[in-house]
Amino acid sequence: KDLKLNIIFDDSQYIKNSISEVKETLIIALALVILIIYFFFRDWIIAIRPLLDIPVSLIGAFFIMYLCGFSINILTLLGIVLATGLVVDDGIVVTENIFKKLEAGMPKMQACREGSEEIFFAVIATSITLAFVFLPIVFLQGFVGRLFREFGIVVAGAVLLSAFVSLTLTPVLNLKMARDAHHHSKFYKKTEPFFQWFEGGYKNSLTRFMKMRWAALLIIGICLAMIWVVGKSLKSELAPLEDRSQFRVSMTAPEGTSFTSMDQYVKNEVSFIMDSIPERNMILSVTSPSFGGNGGSNTAFMYVTLTPPDKRHRSQQQIVNYFNSHQRLFPQGRAYAIQTQTIQQSRHTSLPVQLVIQNINFDSLAHILPVFMDKAKKDPMFQVVDVDLKFNSPELRVAVNRAKASQMGVSIANVSQALQLALSNVRYGYFTINGMQYDVVGELLWNYRDAPSDLKNIYVRNNQGQSISLDNLVTLETSTAPPTIYHYNRYKSATISASLAPGITQGQGITEMQKIAKETLGPSFSTALTGSSLDYAQSSSNTLFAFVLALVLIYLVLAAQFESWIDPFIIMITVPLALAGAVLCLWLFDQTLNIFSEIGMIMLIGLVTKNGILIVEFANKKRDAGMSKINAAIEASSLRLRPILMTSLAMSLGALPIALSLGAASTSRIPLGIVIVGGIIFALILTLFVIPAMYSFLSRRKPVNLIDGEGILQETALHISQD
Repeated sequence: KDLKLNIIFDDSQYIKNSISEVKETLIIALALVILIIYFFFRDWIIAIRPLLDIPVSLIGAFFIMYLCGFSINILTLLGIVLATGLVVDDGIVVTENIFKKLEAGMPKMQACREGSEEIFFAVIATSITLAFVFLPIVFLQGFVGRLFREFGIVVAGAVLLSAFVSLTLTPVLNLKMARDAHHHSKFYKKTEPFFQWFEGGYKNSLTRFMKMRWAALLIIGICLAMIWVVGKSLKSELAPLEDRSQFRVSMTAPEGTSFTSMDQYVKNEVSFIMDSIPERNMILSVTSPSFGGNGGSNTAFMYVTLTPPDKRHRSQQQIVNYFNSHQRLFPQGRAYAIQTQTIQQSRHTSLPVQLVIQNINFDSLAHILPVFMDKAKKDPMFQVVDVDLKFNSPELRVAVNRAKASQMGVSIANVSQALQLALSNVRYGYFTINGMQYDVVGELLWNYRDAPSDLKNIYVRNNQGQSISLDNLVTLETSTAPPTIYHYNRYKSATISASLAPGITQGQGITEMQKIAKETLGPSFSTALTGSSLDYAQSSSNTLFAFVLALVLIYLVLAAQFESWIDPFIIMITVPLALAGAVLCLWLFDQTLNIFSEIGMIMLIGLVTKNGILIVEFANKKRDAGMSKINAAIEASSLRLRPILMTSLAMSLGALPIALSLGAASTSRIPLGIVIVGGIIFALILTLFVIPAMYSFLSRRKPVNLIDGEGILQETALHISQD
C-alpha cells in the first residue's frame, strides 16, 4: 500500500503519436485527391469513385503485408499514405480517356472498351516502371535497408494492384455510374471554357516553343547544373532529429569518486533541471549503475521526460542546448545531454558522431589521443566531445626487489600468491545450509587493505618457514591507467564521440572529425566509423547504388516495352528535371539530404517518367498515323494535358500532407514530402515543353506506309521538311 508506481520512460507513446499522425495524413491525402479529381471532371460521381478504387488497392496492399509478415508501423503506413495519391493515377488516365470517347458521342459500352484498350499500354508501362523503382529499395543492405524494405514492397504492391483495378474495375464503374456525357452541371458549363482556353493556350505556347527547340537543351543543362551546385550545398545527415519529449544525460566524475560524492553530484544536476527547465515532466536518475557490467561508482545517468511539444515554448533541441551550455556550473564532473536518434540500430542512445581510432601499438594510441581530443574540443562544430579510453584510473604498481627476495628465500610466486589471497576475493569452497549454497571467500578485512601502508600487514613465508612482511620486499609506484582497454577489429582502439553545435548536421560533423584525424594521425593509425555515423555512411552509399540501379532498371524496362533504345532515353529526361526541383525545394525550405529525401528522389524516377510515357506513347501513335515528329509531339502533349495535370497534381497533393506535417513526431518525414511535391511540380511544368522538343530531336520512329486501293505503296502525306 505504501508503494507508488509511475511510468517514467515510455517509447510506445511516441510510436502511438506517430501512427496517429500518419492516419490523419492519410485522411487529408484522400480528401485532397478527391478534390483534384472533382476539379477536373466536375462530377461528384467520378470524384468520389476513388473511395472505391483506393480501398481495393490498399486492402490488397495490406494483404501483401500479411503475406510478407510485416507489421503496421510508421514506414508501412507512410507507404500507404503515398500510395493514396499513386493508386488513383491509372484510374484517372483510363477514366479521362473513356470520357473523351463518350463526349465524342460513342455508346457507353464501346467507349469503355475502346477507351481502356487504347490506354492499356500506357497504364501497364507506367505501373511496371513505378513498381520497378522500388526494387533497388527492397534490396538495400544494412539496417536502413531492412527498415525501408517494407516501405518499398507496400508501395510497389499497391501500384501493381492499382493497374489491375484501373483496367478491370474502373471501366465497369464508368459503364455503370457515368452520367450522360451531354448533360453537364452548371459548374461544368461555367468552368469548361476555362479548361478549353487553358488547353488552347498551352498548345499555342508549345507550338511557339517548338520553333526554338534548342531552348530545351539549355533547360536540361541548367537543371543538371542546379543539381550539382545546389545539391553540393545541401547539408546531410542520416535522418532529422524528432522531438520525442525526452533526452538522456550521461554523467562521469573522476575515477575514484565515492558513491556519496557521485550521488550528491547527481542531486545537484537534478536540482538544476527542476529549477531551470520548467518543461520537465519526470526525471529518472541512477547513480553508479551496476547493470550492464560496466558501471562504476563514478558514473550515473538520467532520463528526462518533457511536456508535449504543443504545451511548451522551447523545442527539445533548445532545451538540450541550454542544459549542455550550463555544465560549467558543475566542476564535480562531466555531464552532457544526448537526444535519441530518429534511426539507430542500437537501443543505447549515442552521440551522432562516432569515430574509432585504431593502432596495433597501445603506447602510440595513448600518446596521440590527448592531441586529437584537444583539437576536437576546440573545434566550433562540436558541442561535447568524449572518448571511451580514459587514463584516469588510479593504479598502484607493486615492484618486487628480486635480489632482496632471493636473499631472504622468497620466490616471486609466493609474493604473487600472498597478494592474490589477501586482496582478490579468492573462492576457497562452499557450504550448504537449508538447501542454499554459500561461497567461502577469503580476503583481508577492509580496514586492513585500505591504504598502501597496509602491505605491512601481509606476510609471506620464505623457504625456511619464516614470515616476512611484504613491505620489506616490494616498492610501490602510483600511476594512472585506463580502466578498460578497448579493441575494434582486433586492434587496440579508442572511440571519439561528439555532439553537434546548433545548426551543424551529422554529415558536416563526420567530415570535420575525419579532417582532424587526417591532420593528426600518422600512417600507422587507421580510423573507422561506428554507431549512427556508420549507419549514415552505409545509407549514403546504399541509396546512391539504389538510385543508379533504379535508373538502369527503368531504362531497360522501358526499352523492352517500347522496343526502342531512343524512346526510353527521351522519357528519362524527366528525371533531371524532377531532381532539380527536388534539390531546389530542399534548399529553399532549409531541409537536409537524408535517408528520407534520398528515398523520395528514387521514387521520383518512377513518378515523373509517367508523364513522359504518356506523351511519347501517344506521339508514337500519331506518328504511326502519318504525322510529322513535331506535329505528333504537339498533338500528343495537347491531348494528354489533362491526364498529365490530374495525375501529377494527385500525386503531389497526396504527398502534400507529409510535406506539411506539423506534428513533432513527423519531422523526419517532411523532406520526403518536399522532395516528391517539389520534384513533381517542377518536372510537370518543364516536361510539358522539354519532352515534346526532345522527341522532335531524337525520335527515329518512321511513319507507317499505307497501301492504296490499287495495291501501290504510297507514303502518307507528311510534312517531311518539319522533321
